[in-house]
Amino acid sequence: MELTGTIVNILPEQSGEGRNGPWRKQEFILETEGMYPKKVCVAVWGEKIDQFAIKEGEKVTAAVNIESREFNGRWYTDVKAWKLDKTMQSPAGQGSEPPSFATGDIPPPPEAPPLPAEEDDLPF
Repeated sequence: MELTGTIVNILPEQSGEGRNGPWRKQEFILETEGMYPKKVCVAVWGEKIDQFAIKEGEKVTAAVNIESREFNGRWYTDVKAWKLDKTMQSPAGQGSEPPSFATGDIPPPPEAPPLPAEEDDLPF
């Protein structure tokens, strides 16, 4: 599954020691696009933290896995990013709208070629 949006907040990195060795986790809040934007907390694990090098305000597309697990009768859901594509943002002032033109910017229409001299070659 993919989520596209803007990174609005980066949470502090967490680390610890587990039975399989040390671990690192970085979470960030991704605000989706559309008429009804949603905020989603996405986690990045291990060396991908350094690989992705996320920054607040970046527009990204995150390929995620969503997984829920039960612990003591409660359910917890994780959204883990395994791939992150940074979307190129257009420079300021160059949105998706076409540029506006003033009347003087529009060239005049080309002149029509002169018509040939008419000859009366009608049979009647």
